[in-house]
Amino acid sequence: MTAAPPVLNRSLKPLPAAPVRIVHLGLGAFHRSHQAWYTQHAGDSGEWGIAAFTGRRPDAAEALSAQDCLYTLVERSGGGDSFEVIGSIVEAVDGADAGRLCELVAAKETSIVTLTITEAAYGLAADGTFDGGAPGVADDLRALSAAASGEPQVAGTAPATPLGRLVLALASRRDSGAGPIAVVSCDNLSANGEVARRAVLGLASGWGSELVEWIEANVSFVSTSVDRITPRTTDADIAEVAGQCGYADSSPVVAEPFRNWVLSGDFPAGRPRWEEAGAVVVQDIEPYENRKLWLLNGSHSILAYAGQLRGHATVADALSDPACRKAVEDFWDEAAHHLQAAGLDVPGYRQALLERFGNARIAHRLAQIAADGTTKLRMRAVPVLTAERASGRTGSGAALMLAAWIDYVAATQDFQDPLAANIHAANALEGSERVQALLGLVSADIADDPGIVSLVHGLCGSIAAQSVTPSPL
Repeated sequence: MTAAPPVLNRSLKPLPAAPVRIVHLGLGAFHRSHQAWYTQHAGDSGEWGIAAFTGRRPDAAEALSAQDCLYTLVERSGGGDSFEVIGSIVEAVDGADAGRLCELVAAKETSIVTLTITEAAYGLAADGTFDGGAPGVADDLRALSAAASGEPQVAGTAPATPLGRLVLALASRRDSGAGPIAVVSCDNLSANGEVARRAVLGLASGWGSELVEWIEANVSFVSTSVDRITPRTTDADIAEVAGQCGYADSSPVVAEPFRNWVLSGDFPAGRPRWEEAGAVVVQDIEPYENRKLWLLNGSHSILAYAGQLRGHATVADALSDPACRKAVEDFWDEAAHHLQAAGLDVPGYRQALLERFGNARIAHRLAQIAADGTTKLRMRAVPVLTAERASGRTGSGAALMLAAWIDYVAATQDFQDPLAANIHAANALEGSERVQALLGLVSADIADDPGIVSLVHGLCGSIAAQSVTPSPL
């Protein structure tokens, strides 16, 4: 019988553990393929260790801790796979451990908090403002108010959302006198640094005005645009790492070779030299955000909804369907009208996306992309639709993305969305009334426009009705 391979740990791969200077909220595959990779490849990586906190469950922290927080990054291209052990995460923690989060954020050595908590976790209302009544937010506001008044915390009374826990930790940093710190959002939101600022200040109001004022004076909020396709890890990926690398890794991450990180903002306590790993630091990030949100993320949403309606499971499968491919290209044509800044190279970016999406060895699941549609479509479809109509055009490409989502939430009960209950209620309506109610969950402005409601209503059912004839790219 062949002996089982040894478990990956620092005795097998003696990577020195750097001191914790970055705290990350949202330990998952994307963070490990992106920010952790950039930190390992920064010129001063030995000075910057990451303590990463999980989101909903402790599983990822437990699995990583069992192998000294080391894991394998598998870069998967059409020509084969390459393997690299990543060691920039030096501590993996259950996100519910608010005490450890407060301790680390309050430490003077900690300079940065990074976030990959998903778009829905920022508590956005349909108009993009902070929503104090969003799921979990009202409870956190009460929990923070109780903490500020000195009430003892018992099980179930501490903040439960990532940003609620961050506010609690920032209060600890204020009390410790550790000084300024940067909060860096790495979620797919336009002006994500500003969104994070509004959300944090909104939650901090539960604590009181003194903490709000301290955050305004001492916490910078950095905006970023992040890009690397990172599908969920499968059992086959785990088996491949064991076979190719000779050790057992319970937590490998698979990603495409392409990666991109654009940052804009201040780091008052310093940062790693990420630009030496290829990150780009700019003054005006908006054109880069829009290019990525509309061209990459927008087309992902089209493929997620239209592709599943047409029987496809992955991005590569959906893109090989002429109806889905045309929907993507039509939307890109509309978005390109509003991506005119110098240096964006929209034609080149589009071609690169087609090549990336067509990499069938990256099994990027459409069901994974389809989650949280009300939040994602607000950033991906609505800006292009409204800009097109303001320019005198129909915006039918962006409208089709919304119509495909409306068809999708009617066709399946198994979808994830922060407004799932509202979606189910809207689905009980009929015709244009139903379409208007669903659009209102994405954006009140478009739901109040009869022309947009009529356009989207007319497109509902159109993508699924076309015959399915896959073709090579």
